[in-house]
Amino acid sequence: MSDDTNPAGEEKFLDALATDLIFRLPPTFETVEEERRHRKERLAAALRLFGKFGFEEGVAGHITARDPEHTDHFWVNPFGMSFKHIKVSDLILVNHEGKVVQGRYPVNEAAFAIHSQVHQARPDVVAAAHSHSTYGRAISALGQKLEPITQDVCAFYQDHGLFDDYTGVVTDLEEGKRIAAALGDNKAVILRNHGLLTVGDTVDAAAWWFITMERSCQVQLLAKAAGEVVPIEHDNAVLTHQQIGNDLVGWINYQPLYDQITREQPDLFE
Repeated sequence: MSDDTNPAGEEKFLDALATDLIFRLPPTFETVEEERRHRKERLAAALRLFGKFGFEEGVAGHITARDPEHTDHFWVNPFGMSFKHIKVSDLILVNHEGKVVQGRYPVNEAAFAIHSQVHQARPDVVAAAHSHSTYGRAISALGQKLEPITQDVCAFYQDHGLFDDYTGVVTDLEEGKRIAAALGDNKAVILRNHGLLTVGDTVDAAAWWFITMERSCQVQLLAKAAGEVVPIEHDNAVLTHQQIGNDLVGWINYQPLYDQITREQPDLFE
């Protein structure tokens, strides 16, 4: 029972309670080795989630994480290995020339052509995710961008690009540069006739943006097939983007999924 005559005392009590609340935020690291291990663990977990959600199509698809020490190198899933089986020890480190400098497996040529140019163009980006997910491919085949028709999709409002071209499997660095240019300063880009690519300042954020973007593609396709959609007004879409569209919110949204996959599949840490 609160004492109305002592509001300051009640405030102190509430402050004391607040100090015991658990609210996770992105960690900080004392050494580059700790940060590297952390990024690799999050990368392996994200790949397992992509496998669980059915985002892989044969050998297509890749997630990269910039190395915290050698910032022109990135960690990536090896070519030809199922997302569902990848462990931390399977990840490979690729340098700016596309050479595998750590690891036992080759790199996907398209992964290097695309991700190397994205990482080079965007020093703020720690991670990038691309895969041939079903609904992302469907939207890409229409050459459309996402519309502000739900709260969740407003995370991408005026914050995703469209690479409005298709010239075959991306193996040319110049094509990677064009994709990076279409991405611009945004968090995502739709690659026409190809799929989705998302980026973030953490692996968690990049993975979350991909997952929720894929779901937003599904919602847009379903809604438009059902009838005429009612869009969110511009000012409200802008406000909602400000509320839910930053990488910290992406990181927070991702944590329940990270908890799920690491409890279900702890062997990914090996």
